[in-house]
Amino acid sequence: MSEPIQARVPVDEHSHKRLNTVAAVSIAPSGVADERDGVRDELSAYVAQVVATIRQSGLPNETNAMFTNIEGDLDDVMRVVRDAAAVLAEQGYRTEVSLKLDIRPGYEGQIVAKHELVNELLEQ
Repeated sequence: MSEPIQARVPVDEHSHKRLNTVAAVSIAPSGVADERDGVRDELSAYVAQVVATIRQSGLPNETNAMFTNIEGDLDDVMRVVRDAAAVLAEQGYRTEVSLKLDIRPGYEGQIVAKHELVNELLEQ
């Protein structure tokens, strides 16, 4: 079995190791029901509150139909996920969080770079 690839871990001006992380997060309340246009259980109004918190963080992010992707140092990403989940939990809602992390020291701009690489490969 081959050894895992190991990157140099950058350090910031405070000697803090910078662990660049891309997170895919989905945060929504559990057990709420909303009747809108004949559709039950529409969660968009709740999810919008969560996404607003993520966008206000200043970290690079993008939202798609299933997840919001966030990129930054691991500590910053986890703080934003905690704050975004708290938006609903502090209103008294049971809150579900699905989280996937790709921690890749030494790399930045991966939200855009990964997307561009896939598009580049598809054009070949």
